[in-house]
Amino acid sequence: GAAAGLLRLQTTYKLNTAHLAKGLIEHGSNLSLPTEQLKSKNSFEFTSGDCCELGKRSYHNGDYYHTILWMQEALERHEEEEEKTADKSEILEYLAFSIFKQGHVRHALKITKDLIRINPNHPRAVGNLAYFERLINDSSQTNLRGDVGKDVPIDNFIVSLSQASSQKPSEFELYESLCRGEGELDASILSKLVCYFMDTKNSHYLRLMRVKIEEAYKKPYILIYHDVMSDNEIQQVKKLASPRLRRATVQNSKTGETEVAEYRVSKSAWLKPSESQVVNRVTKRIQEFAKLSTESAEDLQVVNYGIGGQYEPHYDFARRGEKSQFKRGNRIATWLNYMSDVEAGGSTVFPLSGVELKPKKGTAAFWFNLHKNGEGDMLTRHAACPVLLGSKWVSNIWFHEREQEFLRPCGLNYDDY
Repeated sequence: GAAAGLLRLQTTYKLNTAHLAKGLIEHGSNLSLPTEQLKSKNSFEFTSGDCCELGKRSYHNGDYYHTILWMQEALERHEEEEEKTADKSEILEYLAFSIFKQGHVRHALKITKDLIRINPNHPRAVGNLAYFERLINDSSQTNLRGDVGKDVPIDNFIVSLSQASSQKPSEFELYESLCRGEGELDASILSKLVCYFMDTKNSHYLRLMRVKIEEAYKKPYILIYHDVMSDNEIQQVKKLASPRLRRATVQNSKTGETEVAEYRVSKSAWLKPSESQVVNRVTKRIQEFAKLSTESAEDLQVVNYGIGGQYEPHYDFARRGEKSQFKRGNRIATWLNYMSDVEAGGSTVFPLSGVELKPKKGTAAFWFNLHKNGEGDMLTRHAACPVLLGSKWVSNIWFHEREQEFLRPCGLNYDDY
């Protein structure tokens, strides 16, 4: 689990392997802190064995690019260690075969020869050596990438691999780019976004409050509410939820059953308004802010994302054809409280819109998941970026369609937003 989390962070935030092995964390454009300030007080340097384990995990994930990086680091640290923490022949085997999988047979052959020199009885090296030599002998008929001319230095071909793709970025690439803080909304979009005070004169509950609202995007219409929860309320909610935290689950779209999934890594707990004055007060406040009824809403879900915690791109609503356990209608809207600041990472991003919401303690995000005609808004697909440094606490309420008929009625036209 730790290895998977570290590799997830490295991939998402493009962390330098050598720096990460030294306990240094960089976060590109999303943090202005210099590298030395990002070293955790409890950080430590990886051993050769640690690097080898990360390389093996990358290998079993089919990620030969990072396998090479980690095995190179393991090899360098192995040479420096007085008490060896890894088997050099194992490092060389993984390194050679990963380089081969990238298409560089001559380089793989050279490393395999080094492996046989230090371990002549290696069970697989002799067979790999013969296989690589046969491929090279046949290369006059079918040239393999990287086999013509001299060996290509490892560092050079790694750079060429990272620059090779010129295709349109996938949703996942957009998601990771936003997590790194590389997205920037166009000036024409930003110029139309406003901040304002909510009109509370028709709410007895909010009449004396100055509710500050910030528009984050127009379509989908995403709002940020400021000063939603006090520090004391946050502490009490966290205290109530902490003993109940369990690994968060997702709903299987085919069976409708809940299950653990690798694309959602966090712990969650559910709090009912009836069990605490604080939860009741926060729930009622959210109801007034959102101008929706909580009669059919789900209980307050409290979620903690530790380092590496994430939730990859997903919808909050159930799509047509999916089996759902929702008995009170689909999830019409999402309210998301940020209950902590996060040192690095942990943003909420909308890849299809290019929106990044950075966690800020006491604020909340709100958006409608459904159009007024009841159809799901596909632009609300969003994700929780992996936490790079710190711990992220959030809580959310999902509003359902029932009880909202007069609070958010259907539009007069089918395509009303």
